[in-house]
Order: sequence, then structure tokens, then C-alpha cells
Amino acid sequence: MNHPDWNDFDLATIAVRAGQRRTDEGEHSEALFCTSSFVFKSAAEAAARFQNQLPGNVYSRFTNPTVHMFEDRLAALEGGECCVATSSGMAAIMATCVALLDAGDHIVAATGMFGSTTQLFKKYLTRMGNPVDFARIDDIDDWRSKITPQTRMLFLETPTNPLTQLADISALAELAYSHNALLVVDNCFCTPVLQRPLELGAHLVIHSATKFIDGQGRCVGGAVVGDKKTVGEDIFAYLRTAGPTMSPFNAWVFLKGLETLEIRMKRHCESAANIAMRLQLEPAVKRVYFPGLAEHPQHELCKRQQSDFGAVVSFEVEGGKEAAWRVIDSTELLSITANLGDVKSTITHPASTTHGRISAEERSAAGITDSLLRVAVGLESPDDIFADIKRGLGE
Repeated sequence: MNHPDWNDFDLATIAVRAGQRRTDEGEHSEALFCTSSFVFKSAAEAAARFQNQLPGNVYSRFTNPTVHMFEDRLAALEGGECCVATSSGMAAIMATCVALLDAGDHIVAATGMFGSTTQLFKKYLTRMGNPVDFARIDDIDDWRSKITPQTRMLFLETPTNPLTQLADISALAELAYSHNALLVVDNCFCTPVLQRPLELGAHLVIHSATKFIDGQGRCVGGAVVGDKKTVGEDIFAYLRTAGPTMSPFNAWVFLKGLETLEIRMKRHCESAANIAMRLQLEPAVKRVYFPGLAEHPQHELCKRQQSDFGAVVSFEVEGGKEAAWRVIDSTELLSITANLGDVKSTITHPASTTHGRISAEERSAAGITDSLLRVAVGLESPDDIFADIKRGLGE
């Protein structure tokens, strides 16, 4: 099978076709290689494969054809040279940091990130000798003030979870390049359908494939996309040794998810905008966080660097935690779970779930109040989603 230059094709075509490697059986759908190891024709071939002198599969911890197909397809979608798939999104972040940072290298990370990411930086990377400072995601001067001669990485997610704050990726890319640091962008909320950070100057893109890439809440996985040296050699070497590996079955599921990603994201975004505008009119709702609203402080930035506004809507209700929990407990349709990116809409209380392990002071600094709720809008009817939320808001 010939492999075309995917730069010549639209995103929808890439999502369906890129990366496929057909076997001699001539299968139309991607093959699932459920095997731990691979057989060699001779001792000499085995030695050459193990020493990277001959291309080919060795062991599924680091070489598996199904996983490679997913990696190649996601790299093509993001406009990157190379991708390494991992066992989870958090494993992708950890692999990136461990593979690329030496003890003493400094990280500047964005405030308001996913709670587990914040915990990873504050609790574990600092213990490994990598000091971390946090900068306001929307304040380039704050980022600049936190950089030291030892800074080697700027890390952020944009939009943030759950307040949908945005970073100016291009401005941060210029800052990173001027200080010889890597800019790493978690693109989980947008996927390459809505945002391509590498085109805006980022060095690396992180994904939790668990979310929109899968799209149906079936599997856990992650990925890092970037250039051949940083990802294809340095991060791959860490994966080969440490083994935070994506399973072939999960990679096959994610391949199927990528095929419908563009269609799903369009529907997610349309419904989320519908829900956000209707929530604004509810007396019991104090504030709605959604980049598609003109009142969002980075609405114009979002229009510049994203093709649409995303699928996550967060909002604060009158009455604090008790009122927020009442909204959740009144739902009959929405799933009460902290996962997102699913065809099924989900609702959660970030202060007691996704951000429950960080201190109350840190939550307050990030703007995550006890009255905040996050809805990841799925593919059900937006009328039904809104009616379900409204049950707990009162008349």
C-alpha cells in the first residue's frame, strides 16, 4: 500500500486513512495485533532488531503494528513528525518530563490545570529535583517573571479544566524559544480538529486519548506528538525502558475513534454553545464559563487559535456546594462522572472530584469554587441535556 503525503489532504481524510498498514491478508479495517512478542527468522535478525540495526517489531512494550498505526495517524492529524502512545494521558506527561528534563531543570506550569497534573508537578517532579513555579495562564508577563536561567519547560493545557481559560500559544512559543525552553501543550479539550498547537509554535502536544479521541469512554490511553528527535528518540527511549505502554486493543479502539472525531467534535461544539447560552438566562446561575460566549475574557483569542469553542461548559450556581450537589443529584440523564469527551454528557463537581486533592487555597487561587459545576456536553439532544440540568436549578 502506498503512503501518500498527508499534508496534501483534509483533516477528515487523514482521520480515516492515515497510518494504516495492511498485512498480506488484505484486510480493509486496521488489524489488531494482540501479541506480546514477535518471531525472528534467525538469530542474526533478532540481534539486528534488538540493536536498532534493522527496522521491525521486537516486543509490544515498544513496537506493535496496531499501536504504530494509531501513532502515525495522530501525528498526521497534529501536523507532527512523530508520536509515542502511552498507557494514559498522565503517563504521557510523566514520560515527557522524565525523558527530557535533568535534575535541576526548572518548569513553569499554568495555574488552573487538571488536578492530577498539578499534583504530578508539585508532589513528584519536585521530589525528582525539578522545581516548579506556576504562572497565570492568561498573563504573559507572569510567565516571563517566573522564568529562570534553569527553565527548560513551559507546560499548559488550553483551554483549562474546568474554567476554560486560554493561553496565547503563539506568544508563549516565542517566550519559550527565546529562553531555550520547550513549550508543551495539553490539547485534550480541543483535539487536532479544533486546535493544532504545533502550527502555533509549540514543541510538543500531549493527549489524553481517553477523552474525545476515544469518544465513548471505553479505554484509557495517552500520546505525545512532536519532532523525530524529541519524541521519536528521547521519549521513545523512555517508553522502551520504563514501559508506560498503550495496549494494542486500546490503540485499535482509538483508531476507530479518530475516524469519527471531526464529525463528533462539530456536534459537541454546537450543543455546548446551545447549553451555555441557555444557562446564562437562568436566575440560579451566577456565571457561565465557555469560550464561545462574548463575555468570556479570551473569546477573541479563542476565535483566532481554535476553529470552534469546545464541548465543556462550566457554571457557578447560587447557594454554594449544597446547591451545586442538588443540581447533580437531580439529574436523570447526565452521567455523574469526572470523565469527559464521551458521547454521553457528564456532570461533576470539580472542587470535590477532579481538584479535590489540591488544597482549598490552591482551588481558590485557581477560581474553582464550591458552587462550580462542569458539564462535558455529549451527543444527546441539547434540549434534553438542558432540561436535565434545569431540574436542579429550580424555577
